[in-house]
Amino acid sequence: MIDKRSFDSLGGADHGWLKAKHHFSFADYYDPSRMGWGALRVWNDDEIAPNSGFPPHPHQNMEIITYVRQGAITHQDSMGNKGRTEAGDVQVMSAGTGVRHAEYNLEPETTRIFQIWILPREAGGQPSWGAKPFPKGDRSGRFVTLASGFAEDKDALPIRANARVLGATLKAGESLPYTVGEGRHAYLVPAAGSISLADDRIEARDGAALTGGQTVTITAIEDAEIVLVDAE
Repeated sequence: MIDKRSFDSLGGADHGWLKAKHHFSFADYYDPSRMGWGALRVWNDDEIAPNSGFPPHPHQNMEIITYVRQGAITHQDSMGNKGRTEAGDVQVMSAGTGVRHAEYNLEPETTRIFQIWILPREAGGQPSWGAKPFPKGDRSGRFVTLASGFAEDKDALPIRANARVLGATLKAGESLPYTVGEGRHAYLVPAAGSISLADDRIEARDGAALTGGQTVTITAIEDAEIVLVDAE
């Protein structure tokens, strides 16, 4: 019902300017038992050195969500969009029929991000990009929807997938229930702090895959910042 993926067990790569850990198979890391979780295909934990980053490269038919944990990321793409997203905030890109983009750390400090890829509900569509601040105080003791493919989530960044990306902050000792619907797939990672799920202790940057049809109680062992994807 809960499959813990410790940070030490994740695949990864060290390119000097980029230190990456992969919760699922990605690039040169291949594990047939970790190809994704439902429509969630990629969850990368990236550390990007100052004044470096990803040069222009293409994507298509993928919903790409970037959650900034520390520092800031500067985006530019072939649609003419430019923007800087800083810690606690989120950017999304629907690659659609195809787009080229670059992501740079132009800051004097290391930037740390989660980059999450979710399969779209259907292929194609005009590419798009957007970013939005999500103050951590607004997430205190509750989940806030950061990105969503459902029309009722009007305050979230839109994505073209039957999925939600949620964030919460918990003080040590606080608990928060979460129900994973039947047929759904949830994946949770503490960006900071440690939590307990049932009998499992989940440390910062560990992952936990949750099967559908269950309600879990998330309890903060220490102050924690949580990101959760709920996908079909």
